[in-house]
Amino acid sequence: MIRKTAHDYDQELLALFDAYVHGDLDRRGFLDRAAKFAVGGVTAGMLLDELQPRFAEAQAIPPDDARLRAERVEYASPAGSGEMGGYWVLPADAAGKLPGVLVIHENRGLNPHIEDVTRRFALAGFASFAPDALFPLGGYPGDEDAARARFSELDAAKSRADFVAGFEWLRSRPECSGRVGAVGFCWGGGMANWLATRLPELAAGVAFYGSAPAPAEVARVRAALLIQSAEVDPRINESWPEFEAALKAAGVDYARHFYPGTQHGFHNDTTPRYDEAAAKLAWERTLEFLGEHLRG
Repeated sequence: MIRKTAHDYDQELLALFDAYVHGDLDRRGFLDRAAKFAVGGVTAGMLLDELQPRFAEAQAIPPDDARLRAERVEYASPAGSGEMGGYWVLPADAAGKLPGVLVIHENRGLNPHIEDVTRRFALAGFASFAPDALFPLGGYPGDEDAARARFSELDAAKSRADFVAGFEWLRSRPECSGRVGAVGFCWGGGMANWLATRLPELAAGVAFYGSAPAPAEVARVRAALLIQSAEVDPRINESWPEFEAALKAAGVDYARHFYPGTQHGFHNDTTPRYDEAAAKLAWERTLEFLGEHLRG
């Protein structure tokens, strides 16, 4: 079965799904408003199911891939939730210290897609670590709707402290060179941007369609930044002019790439919003950027 792409759906429906994904619209609200797009025997519930992630179908690297060493770990977060957990992945044949990549998930916690992305970074030669913001609440629950609901219960300040602690855990690992970058997607993109305002030791930050930090805080950024932006993403893109002005005023080393015709979430290959060409190009640019700033 060939899965549909974003081009097969009305843009208004995709906007409704974006609002649903980000908690601005509940399930009933989505179904009620999506009903007008349910034609030809297709129900609103079927449309929602089509737009939901398909983790198994999109998996690029299996968890037991012999080229990798992967494990669940816990770490201390004294200023945050106390105890935190995450997914730690290294190349099986790693020799010497590797640059580190802190992988930061979307607003559903450490789901199978982000675990897969973490393995992809490890195969590219990085010591890769993905904390789970939902760990204090029992971790990713295995269901996207339940994960979104659980995410709304998080204490934002504690979550930020948990990722600062995750960065320090990764940076201090004996397998890590101490050169660490952060790569985040959606909520995680916003977290990557925020970490850059708080961690002078952060060498590089890559934000895929992530929210901008407060302009007044941009002057604190010492990391090089790579901003990956979708074209159809008004919620994120409206803040770009002010963010860019602050970056220029602060003399931050940054680059922004804008991907025409793409939706928010275009790199996530588990949903129809995925754009293969843009995602491939964005991934290549990300690896090149991290190589430049973490391997030097």
